[in-house]
Amino acid sequence: MDHGLFGPKSVTWRVMGEPILLVGGFRALLMQGLHPRAMRGVLQNSALMDPGESWSRFLRTTEFVRVRTYGSAEEVERAGRRVRKIHAKLTADDPDTGETFRLDDPDALTWVHVGEVDSYLSVARRAGVRLSAADADRFVAEWRRAAEVVGLDPQAVPGTVADLRAYIDAQRPGLRFVPEAAHPLRMSFSAPLPLKLTPLRPALPAVTLLAFATLPRWARRLYGLPATPFGDLWATATLRTLHAGLGLVPAQVRYAPDARRARKLMAA
Repeated sequence: MDHGLFGPKSVTWRVMGEPILLVGGFRALLMQGLHPRAMRGVLQNSALMDPGESWSRFLRTTEFVRVRTYGSAEEVERAGRRVRKIHAKLTADDPDTGETFRLDDPDALTWVHVGEVDSYLSVARRAGVRLSAADADRFVAEWRRAAEVVGLDPQAVPGTVADLRAYIDAQRPGLRFVPEAAHPLRMSFSAPLPLKLTPLRPALPAVTLLAFATLPRWARRLYGLPATPFGDLWATATLRTLHAGLGLVPAQVRYAPDARRARKLMAA
């Protein structure tokens, strides 16, 4: 049977279906936003504060993650081809150097990939999803396949947790929050939601705040936010409480359809 990139024996299927990973998705966006070129590529090619544009982009991104995680090989290739084509034809300007760069710039794409993998893994482990050190390394290695989908050389991206940490540490001197971007925490209080999602507005700042709290302290400082050990403890305790609470919800309600199907295959 065609299970796409991962399949029922993968750590990815075991981790990605957990609802708490929604926080990991928000954290990934915050990590990715600290790479100047990655952030400017988004800013200069999308209207973030336009309700139609921002939410259609969010839905496209969510669908891409879903297909890449659970889709067949054909579905993954089709989605990847579309993303690679878009990235190849879009450009942005770097005011720091005066250069024009393409959105498929490997350095920016690698940081986006690493920010995503690190965020999912960090939130899952802190929330109490059972993962051994070997499981964590397998998760990072499995996501090399996802890197290839967007056009990266899978052997050029981190393949273990140690590699992941080393890469992030090496990138830190070049990371910052570009001044032309609106602060995500402020944006969460005035996010332009479509009418049918308006009831979710009160929850958005809370989820954003929790995602910020799960960032490394150095990343919180780059966003101009407090970074203390107490914040780390609060984030971990909150993640664990939420994950435990979600565990009380019946699986039929708790998991999305693809995650439910994946769990049945894993059990079989």
